[in-house]
This record gives sequence, C-alpha cells and structure tokens, in this order.
Amino acid sequence: MAGILVAVFWAILVSFLAFALVRLAQTLKATTRLVDEVTEQAVPLLSEASATVRSAHTQLARVDSIAADVQEVTSNASALSSTVSTAFGGPLVKVAAFGYGVRRAIGRKGRPDERPARTVVVGKTLPSARWGGRRNRGSKG
Repeated sequence: MAGILVAVFWAILVSFLAFALVRLAQTLKATTRLVDEVTEQAVPLLSEASATVRSAHTQLARVDSIAADVQEVTSNASALSSTVSTAFGGPLVKVAAFGYGVRRAIGRKGRPDERPARTVVVGKTLPSARWGGRRNRGSKG
C-alpha cells in the first residue's frame, strides 16, 4: 500500500513539474518572439535617430557660424555708432542749438512786450531780470 501511495505521489509530482516546464517553455518562446519583434523595430528606429542627430549637428554648426557673424556685425555697428557719435555728435548739437537760438531770436524780434517764462531758483519763482520785472513780495533788496 505504501508503494502505491508513493507511486501516485510521484506521478502527481512529475505531472505538476511537467506542466510547469511546459508553461515555462511557452513563456520563453513568447519572450523570444517579443525580443525579436522589438529588435526588428528598434534597428530602423535607431538608424533614423542617428540620421536625425547628424542633421541636427549640421544645422547647429550653421547656426553657430551665423551667430559668430551676427556678433561680428554687432561689434562693427557698435564701433561705427561710437565713431559717428564722436565725430558728428558734438558739432551737430552745437549747430542745432545755434539754429534754435536763431529761430527764437527771429521769433521775438517783432514782439518785445512778451514776457519770458519765469526762472525757478532753489524752489522760488523769480521774474526775469532781463525784462525789469517786479520783485517777489517775499524777497529782500
């Protein structure tokens, strides 16, 4: 009786192990198939990514050269601006001030009665001394 019991137990154990090995073999086949499919899709994808990276590197090299050219143009424009400002700035301001003075003098030539704007000195408004205006009420002398 004990021999039959051991034989049945071994038969159940062997069938269980066989079932487990069959399931493991199916899982390994499915895993192998999945790895093959991923490899088939990954190789073209990697080659396309490599081509994209090469193209981006070429474009970045072009952008770098453009940026260097823009920097050179900017420095040249700055130098030109400072040169023009130095050469023409002072004399041009003087000519403009002279022209303004002449226009103002010609404009006042016909109207001597017109009073100029009052002058502000240290927070006080004073009449223009040129026109002989009245003194402020609060000032002495």
